[in-house]
Parts: sequence; structure tokens; C-alpha cells
Amino acid sequence: MSLYTEYRRRMPVLMRCLENARANGRFAHSFLVACSDPAVRRDFAVVLAELAGCRQFVDGAPDPACDYCRRLEAGVYPEFHTLSPMGKMYFIKVGDRVNPEPNTLRSFLNRFDFTATEAAPRKIGVIYEADRMNAEAQNALLKTLEEPPRDTTLILCTANPASLLPTTRSRCQIVKLPDQGCRFDFDGAPQLFKALFDCCFAPSRDLVTAESAVQSILEVSGRLSAVAEEEAEQDFAADMELVGQLDDAAMLKRVAARRDDAAKGEYMRRRGIFVSAIYTFCAQIYMLSCGVPFAELPDPEVFDGLRLPEPISVKHGEFVLREAEELRYTLLFNVSEELALRSFAVDLALFSDKK
Repeated sequence: MSLYTEYRRRMPVLMRCLENARANGRFAHSFLVACSDPAVRRDFAVVLAELAGCRQFVDGAPDPACDYCRRLEAGVYPEFHTLSPMGKMYFIKVGDRVNPEPNTLRSFLNRFDFTATEAAPRKIGVIYEADRMNAEAQNALLKTLEEPPRDTTLILCTANPASLLPTTRSRCQIVKLPDQGCRFDFDGAPQLFKALFDCCFAPSRDLVTAESAVQSILEVSGRLSAVAEEEAEQDFAADMELVGQLDDAAMLKRVAARRDDAAKGEYMRRRGIFVSAIYTFCAQIYMLSCGVPFAELPDPEVFDGLRLPEPISVKHGEFVLREAEELRYTLLFNVSEELALRSFAVDLALFSDKK
């Protein structure tokens, strides 16, 4: 099943509205896709790109078999340009006005100055985590959002649309996706949830239990950086090889710096999902303690394979949620992540309703 067909099945009303807009010449040129799931946001950017540029419609929808749609879904369409937050600060820089640096907003916008070709009839620009643009970057984007170059569609993706300036939101067609669950499918997610479960509900919760859980959590956390670096290495492998053949030390250094910046940005993205997974696990324990039925939890899959006790006291649920909130706040600062996670796990393991 093609990506477009899948979303047409999952969100029939929304897709029918968008297809009617395209058929009647009212399809927007700038979109703001709002959804809590980053995977859904990325997929839907491709779906919008298919709607925007496909020239071969079947039954009112883009034909997934056409060359344009096939290349989009395969990730090989040459005029599909993306921009993501970079670096340890994980934000999108505006870039120099005259000679913008790579991976900045202005260098991204420069890619749309050229006319689309028959081989690539529409230019697509996607800004992931658009809320990571500061006011300067958003203001630099406004004119292009309002009047994109010919045959160009711009798509902003975010989980936090309210963080964008009102002037930015007003220039986009806002698409709020109904899929509001989060999929925690990163490497080590089941291991993380098992460790959190042991901290909260193991038969004998003590310092030994806490230390074992901490080691599991730290192992998952430690892999985040390694995976981010591997991904950046793969993304920049072709560029590094090409520059290496040119024997230009200065250019090689610049490309290596971009690769390292991308690795730091990807790490921060993955770290955010990791922290969100911990908070989601604990928040749902609190919901259960308040009497919310398991079937009505927003993300029950975090408890897959785990046998939760019944009932969970409200006092225990409140304590677990409070500890998660404190951990999330603490990790916003330049602190020892290992120390913060260790303290969090020990506090969970030593909790007692009798205190």
C-alpha cells in the first residue's frame, strides 16, 4: 500500500477536503502541519507534496504509480528540500543575508530561486520542527510563505504550532492531524519501559533494583548519541567522499563541521523523544491511579508486556508524575544526565505509600 493510500484510508474526511481543494483550484501554497507524532508529520509532508504536484489523478486522488509520486515516496525526488534544527542548541539559524551558511533558513530559501523543470515539475520545501525558528528566522520567512516562487509548495511541520508567531501561522493553511498518539519506537524503548516499570512496581524495590534499572536506562540513553552520529555519517558520506577527491582541506573541514552539527541536532531530537517517553510512561501511571480505564490511555503501548498492579494508589501516581516533571525540568539545564537519571530512579524505587 502506498503512503498516500494509507493516509486516505486513515483520515478519509481530511483527505477528501484536501483533494476537493486541489480539484477546485483552492489548494494552498503554504501549509502548517500540526501533530504530536514526528513520524506522522514527516509522512504527511510527502502526502501534501503528492497532492500539490501530481499531474495524474485517479478517482480524485494522486496516482501513486506516477513517476512524480513514486519518487516522492521513495525519497529520491530531486526538488524535495528539507530543513531541520541543527547543533546542540537544536534550533534553525536564519543565516547571513548575502552569503548564507549551509543548513540555515536563507540557504534553504535560495534553493527555490530556480524554475522547476519538466523532470521535477514542482519544488517542495519542508521545515521540520518549525517551532525551533526564532523570531528573526520566522520574519525572514514571511514573504516567501505569502508569495512562494512559482510551482513551489512550502510545508512547516511542528508539534507546537502555538510557539510560532501569529504572522507565520496566518500565512499557512493549518492542517491539524487527528493522529495525536506518540510512537516510541527508538532503539531500546522496551528496555527503557521495563526499567521504569521495575523502579515503580518491582516486588522488592530497593537500591539494588534502582541501580539495575539505572544501568538499563543509561544504556539506552548512551545509544542515542551513537545512533545520531551513525545517521549523520551516512547522510554526509557522499559529500565527504566527493570533497576528499578534490583534495581541498578547507572545504573538507567545512563539510565535516556540517556533519557534526547535524549529528548534534539529531541527538537532541532523539534525546527529546527519550525524555518524552519517560514522562509519558509516568503520566499514564498517574492517569491509571486516578481511575482512567486502561483502554482510554493515549499511549497504552508503553506498557506492552508489563503486568501493572491493580489498583495503583493516587498517592503513588502523584509521586511518580511529580518525579517525572522534576526530571524533565532538570534536564533542560547543563547538568549531569547520569546523576539526574540515577536520582530519579532511586526516588521511584524507594517510594512507599506508608510514608
